[in-house]
Amino acid sequence: MSRSAPVVPACALALLALALTACGSGVTGTPGGSGVRDPYFPKAGNDGYDVTHYGLTLDFVPEAQHLSGTAEITATATQDLSALDLDFEGMDVEAVTVDSEPARWNRAGQELTVRPRHDLADGNTFRVTVRYSGTPETLTDPDGSQEGWLPTADGALALGEPMGSMAWFPGSHHPSDKATYDLEVTVPKGLEAVSNGELTNETSTGRRTTFTWHTAEPMASHAATLAVGDYDISRSTVAGDLPVYTAVDPDQAEASKKVLAELPEIMEWAEYNFGPYPFSSTGAIVEREDDIDYALETQNRPVFPGAPSTELLVHELAHQWYGDSVSPKTWRDMWLNEGFATYAEWLYQEDHDGDTAQEIFDALYDGEYYDDAEDNEAIWDFPPAKPTDAAHISDPPVYERGAMVLHKIRQTVGDDTFYEIIQGWAATHRHGNADTDDFTAYVERKAPGKNFTRIWQEWLYGEGRPDQP
Repeated sequence: MSRSAPVVPACALALLALALTACGSGVTGTPGGSGVRDPYFPKAGNDGYDVTHYGLTLDFVPEAQHLSGTAEITATATQDLSALDLDFEGMDVEAVTVDSEPARWNRAGQELTVRPRHDLADGNTFRVTVRYSGTPETLTDPDGSQEGWLPTADGALALGEPMGSMAWFPGSHHPSDKATYDLEVTVPKGLEAVSNGELTNETSTGRRTTFTWHTAEPMASHAATLAVGDYDISRSTVAGDLPVYTAVDPDQAEASKKVLAELPEIMEWAEYNFGPYPFSSTGAIVEREDDIDYALETQNRPVFPGAPSTELLVHELAHQWYGDSVSPKTWRDMWLNEGFATYAEWLYQEDHDGDTAQEIFDALYDGEYYDDAEDNEAIWDFPPAKPTDAAHISDPPVYERGAMVLHKIRQTVGDDTFYEIIQGWAATHRHGNADTDDFTAYVERKAPGKNFTRIWQEWLYGEGRPDQP
């Protein structure tokens, strides 16, 4: 037996369709959070969605330090959304669309709040497009260092750790929200534009040249970079046909030649010790010392203030595994970046007829590593896993004492298990995020029967200098 469906008048159907359209096809959303409650940068990142891709189209005029940009942000809603926030500091927003429809927006501090015409359903993929222009800002970190958009003698350099990337493109700027990138940037002909990933196209029209870069592996926005200026460009490969792309300011070319020639050997050493390289290209960007005063592990090709030392090159390349591929869940976990990269320096020296890791550890512990007594004491200012505040996430305890934690683990488990741990850690969390609890649990699983209680309590979380057994 069957029933006939009731006949619904066409006018009623039309009214129903109109009502569904007006309320976003039945979705009733709430605003996403402005920030992911990072313990040190609570406004960083945004709740309610996950970014999967950034498509950035930029045009830069160095003489005026003027940037015009269009950011296409592809994301997936993680809740029903009526509004969402983007981190964006400075410059003028000209238009915003969501899925090609005009959206309302407003700004408050670093938050660009977008209200789509229709609420976005949990699980749906959407695209926010922001058109903007102006002079990007140079931001000052809590520790006093400068990041964001840094004008240089012949162009500009964009550096993002921890929050600087919001100065040149809108997004979800927290390391827990990684994405792939396509960047197309147009600059005056004769200048280079260097970014992450691989250069896929370079075309000139009239007096302007457009460079197109593609980053296929997930990248935290603080590891994104853009360098515009006069550079000597070198292309080569290392073992396995991994592309190498280096950009060196001509003033630093001669001073950098010898150390950059070591890059293939360092990469081979790093892969042997840390496991397969996690990205599809490598290299370096060497700026003038007057333009920046710190190195940074930007993904694929770290940035250096002048010709780096071998140890600094090792440090920043090690970050490609520890910091860029395995990124921290929060900025409290910075020691997982810097402790690993610092310990990589120790291991490299040990393997190349320098001081052993044990000798470096002993010199630090005994207060004989630095010439200045205050520098030696600074190592014990706070535990590496508990920086005092946002101004101290790059202080000596995060680096040297973080490396000392790794050495204590090595002493406890022996070399074979230690290398299994650091290689397995990089492989397990490849292209992902992890925190200190993840690491301590991983170590304990990989070394059953070993007692790490004292290392965690005294070296990782303890105040002051621990007593040696």
